[in-house]
Amino acid sequence: AEYMGAYPYVHHIIMSRGNQRDKDRERAQARAAKHAAEKNAKSGDSFKRKDNDALIMKQKQEAADKKKAEQEAALAAERAAARAQVVKQKFDAIDNEPLVKTN
Repeated sequence: AEYMGAYPYVHHIIMSRGNQRDKDRERAQARAAKHAAEKNAKSGDSFKRKDNDALIMKQKQEAADKKKAEQEAALAAERAAARAQVVKQKFDAIDNEPLVKTN
């Protein structure tokens, strides 16, 4: 008798798969071919997608720059108004001082 190892029945379990391994391999190859075809189809549009993405990013950047410029203009107007208020207060204080100081 030939020695088949500690578990002689394992040989039958492994071999009971039949052609399942071949079928799985064929299915895997079919899936890989399908995904490769999809990838190739998408890569042709990648230039259009990149151009579109670049255009969108440019528009967003222009909008952000415009918003920043508006905020800076508003801040400059606030500062100018505050300076004008300080100057007015100083002139008002000078105008309210008596011309001759009495001791």
